[in-house]
Amino acid sequence: MSPADKTIESLLQHNRVWASERVREDPGYFSRLSSLQTPKFLWIGCSDSRVPANQITGTDPGEIFVHRNVANLVVHTDINLLSVLEYAVTQLKVEHVIVCGHYGCGGVLAAMHRTSFGGVLNKWLRNIKDVFRLHEAELLACPDETARARMLVEFNVREQVLNLAKTSVLQRAWKYEHRPVLHGWVYGLEDGIIKQLVEMQPGDDLHPLYQYDNL
Repeated sequence: MSPADKTIESLLQHNRVWASERVREDPGYFSRLSSLQTPKFLWIGCSDSRVPANQITGTDPGEIFVHRNVANLVVHTDINLLSVLEYAVTQLKVEHVIVCGHYGCGGVLAAMHRTSFGGVLNKWLRNIKDVFRLHEAELLACPDETARARMLVEFNVREQVLNLAKTSVLQRAWKYEHRPVLHGWVYGLEDGIIKQLVEMQPGDDLHPLYQYDNL
C-alpha cells in the first residue's frame, strides 16, 4: 500500500498487527514499557514526518523524550516547549538535550522568502528570519541557494542550542547538577546521516547578559 492509499482505518489495522508482532517477539514488551520511562535524552526536532527520532538513532520507545515543532525551534515564549524542557530536565533528569534539524527543512526554506503564510505561521517563521538576519553576511556571500538553505539550517540549529543555554531551567541544572550536555545536530534526508554541529557542556561560556545570578 502506498502512502497515498492509507486511511485512518488502515493505520488502526497496522497498529493491531504491529502490537501483535511485538508481543509475539517479546511477551513482556508492553508491560515493561508501561512501567518504566527513564530516558537520558531530550530530543527537540522538526515536525517533519521524515525525521523520526527513534528510528534514525536506533533507540527504543522510552529511551528518548521527544518534542517536535516546525523547524525545531526553541522559542522563549513557547509554553509547550518550556514545559517539556522543564519536565525533562528537572523530573526525568536527562543527561543530554539534542536539537536536531534537517537539510531540506520546509520551515527554513519558507523563512528565506517573503511569501506570507498566514498570521500564526508568519509569526513562527519570523524566528528563523531573525537567524537569517544575524548571519546575513555569510548567507548572502553564498551564491548557490541550495547551499545557502543548508547553511541556514545549520545556523538555525546553533541558535536554538544557544537559546536553550539562555533558559533558567538549563542554567539551574548546570549550576547545581552539572548536566545536561547540549547538542546541535543536522540530519541528512539524502543519506540518513546525522552531522554533529555544536556541543555545549555545563558551564560553557554564555554572554553575561543572559546569565542569571540568583538561581
